[in-house]
Amino acid sequence: MNKVAALLALALAAFILVACGGDDSDTTPTGGGETTQEAETDGQENAGGGAEGGGAGATLSFEADPEGALAYTATEATAKAGKVTVEFDNPQSLTHDVAIEDSSGKEVGATELIADSSDSTTVNLKPGTYTFFCSVPGHREAGMEGTLTVE
Repeated sequence: MNKVAALLALALAAFILVACGGDDSDTTPTGGGETTQEAETDGQENAGGGAEGGGAGATLSFEADPEGALAYTATEATAKAGKVTVEFDNPQSLTHDVAIEDSSGKEVGATELIADSSDSTTVNLKPGTYTFFCSVPGHREAGMEGTLTVE
């Protein structure tokens, strides 16, 4: 049931992103086929209701390559400092996750390892540069990682 709720939340978030058109939450291509993911800041359109008491959060959405490659669909992401919800969709039957480590190599958060499913986690991030990656042995080394810049 929890996975169904996560999928519904992901679908609602996708609908909101499409409805918003050209705002800062779009994923935009960069050179070499890489894409950049910018965080959507929750506010009045927060899917869970109105934002309470000044602590607006952000949401980053990641997806494993739907064609089965050991890659995410975005290799760069940007978010504002504070609470960041990481939503991960894995359409593959191969298990993946999204783990985040700081510049010292310390893991600061991760989704669950999933296959053919979605999961999310919330982490409190300070400004800086982080690396997001799949923690399954060999996947990161094969290129399943990217850079997260927190401003």
